[in-house]
Amino acid sequence: MLFARLRHGDFEGYGLVEDGRVRPLEGDLFGEHRPSGEALPLDSVRLLAPVARPGKILAAAVNYPSHVAGSQAMTGLSEAPRKPELFLKPSSSVTGPEETIVLPRDAGRVDYEGELVAVIGRLCRDVSAEEALTYVFGYTCGNDVSARHWQRDDLQWWRAKGSDTFSPIGPYIASGLDPAALELRTRLNGREVQAANTGALIHSAAALIAFASRVMTLEPGDLVFTGTPGETGRLSEGDVVEVEIGGIGVLRNAVKEEAD
Repeated sequence: MLFARLRHGDFEGYGLVEDGRVRPLEGDLFGEHRPSGEALPLDSVRLLAPVARPGKILAAAVNYPSHVAGSQAMTGLSEAPRKPELFLKPSSSVTGPEETIVLPRDAGRVDYEGELVAVIGRLCRDVSAEEALTYVFGYTCGNDVSARHWQRDDLQWWRAKGSDTFSPIGPYIASGLDPAALELRTRLNGREVQAANTGALIHSAAALIAFASRVMTLEPGDLVFTGTPGETGRLSEGDVVEVEIGGIGVLRNAVKEEAD
């Protein structure tokens, strides 16, 4: 099933997407909810970030074998990490589909990182990898936008990974997917620049969630970015970057430089 967060007239909330239409929902997406009102054509609504303000965002560093070599200068890792390497991104970095990624004036090089994102659906604390996916509501597309000079030169990644608009997510949350068998593709101005199957993750979505839950309570709406594959590339004013994951859809964002 596909769920969207949308705005249409006076309505802002969640809807169930089917056959090019979206039916608004009443209630709590992560609890009791039910259809309400008539289905609307998708092209008549504005799609919003599927989670407006997650309580927390966790993201995995260097979680595909194909990304190890390209990230060595930033992380110091010369081989795949033996345990999940997670960092936090602020909820204020979230932006939605068709919204603009803004490049900070003094950031230098800023890269795209297409990723699968797990959306936590219920309270999760100290769970095993075998049961971790039962705490996931669904999955969405994400772009872990990264300012490389800040990532390399700062002691912490707070601005390199957490600047405003640096966590695009969307367009939908898809439930019922196998997170270990999804095709992920990133395109820059229509040219494919990343391609992978999530089966290649070094640490699976389940392993990431279980690892994090040992020390940190995960709550409904929290996000877990699972890592990016292969090489990444620079974003520039006027670019359009798309992250597509089978069964979810296409997250599309234009890019502009911050105004003086």
